[in-house]
Amino acid sequence: MAFSTVGCDSANAESSSESGSASLADSSSGDGEPVTLKITWWGSQSRHDYTQKLLDLYTETHPNIKFEASPAGWDGYFDKLSTQTASGSMPDIVQMDYLYITTYAQNNSIADLKPFINDGTLDVSSVGANILNTGEINGKMAGMVLTTSLLAFGYNPDVLTKAGVNMPTSEWTWDDYISMNKTIKEKAGIADSASIDPLYDTNLFNYWVRQHGEKLFSDDNKSLGYQDDKLCADYLKMWKDLMDTDIVPNPDEFAQIQTLGLEAGPVVTGDAAFVQNWNNYATLVAKSNDKIKIVTPPMATDSDAKGLWLKPGMFFSVAETSEHKKEAAEFINWFVNSEEANDIIMAERGTPVSSKIREHMVSSGKMTQQQKDMFQYVNEAAKLCGETPPPDPIGMSEVNKVFKDVGSSVFYGQATPEEAAASFREQTNAMLARSN
Repeated sequence: MAFSTVGCDSANAESSSESGSASLADSSSGDGEPVTLKITWWGSQSRHDYTQKLLDLYTETHPNIKFEASPAGWDGYFDKLSTQTASGSMPDIVQMDYLYITTYAQNNSIADLKPFINDGTLDVSSVGANILNTGEINGKMAGMVLTTSLLAFGYNPDVLTKAGVNMPTSEWTWDDYISMNKTIKEKAGIADSASIDPLYDTNLFNYWVRQHGEKLFSDDNKSLGYQDDKLCADYLKMWKDLMDTDIVPNPDEFAQIQTLGLEAGPVVTGDAAFVQNWNNYATLVAKSNDKIKIVTPPMATDSDAKGLWLKPGMFFSVAETSEHKKEAAEFINWFVNSEEANDIIMAERGTPVSSKIREHMVSSGKMTQQQKDMFQYVNEAAKLCGETPPPDPIGMSEVNKVFKDVGSSVFYGQATPEEAAASFREQTNAMLARSN
């Protein structure tokens, strides 16, 4: 498990140094001029709590460094960040997602971290080259990748047992998924047993496209990468049929579910069977329900293409406007490489990118079963992983909005799947051509 990312990240770390795995409390000056670092991230309340604990710990060992934190939930996070960026008030350290890193790199809002890698401030000797390079945009290291993640389906074993349904395996198909949910509705009396929003963003659709041997975007990011709109129409039709039979909530119903928060969601409480999330889902909700499991998403029944990909879970980027880039880079280095820090993080943000930290966590005896399962999941998913795609193109937020709008028009009977798929292509291609 310590080297569980090797299946998807073939260029694993080839070297290491002692400074990478030990506590890095002395890795930067604590006696310099007072510095306040503004930092923002998204996540649940538990993430907010332990991240604040990390900031306090760092200040203890670096008394000249103080933090001004602005944690948030995922919803609205990038809207706020966009406003801050436009006004020149982006925080010094920004938790960044793969969906948006290209946009912020291309408009020169985030700094190049390569100088800090080159001078040793950021120790990347135990980070695989493939996953490290996901943060490189047009020759600039726009973000330091913190974790790896994979799409996953979370499920509640108690709900499946109540309905007499066998637990899913990595070999299940979409047909199996639909059949299971129908049985759960009939035998357990649970409507909306699949608590999933297929329009939440394009990640699940990207998986659908990839498992049919296609790409979501063209190589130059100026258009969609697949040519047959039937791919999109079939995706929308499948989910429309599931909504019409009360197996999946409609967009308005899912919006209400979102207000409950991740740890009080229906899968956690036993009011639904399945949810689409990432391979750290069971870890995220363990305090509320430690029985939740994860499995790879269903496979296409008519293709053996590898739909999954090892995704950078998230990055830390540094604002180009920051006056304290080196201090920010020193903190990021500590966050990634310190055993002390990772004993607090406990892989909540995803599988750590440092092979030495993974080794430390496995050997420490401190990992919960959910955390062990998260590490093991990457091993099991390796055979289903294809090549990691490049970062999403500029304008990704607009693409997601169009996808949500055209999909909703199908779900509410305002358009056919074919009409929506054609509209998605027309609008997306026009936006991508303008932006890229």
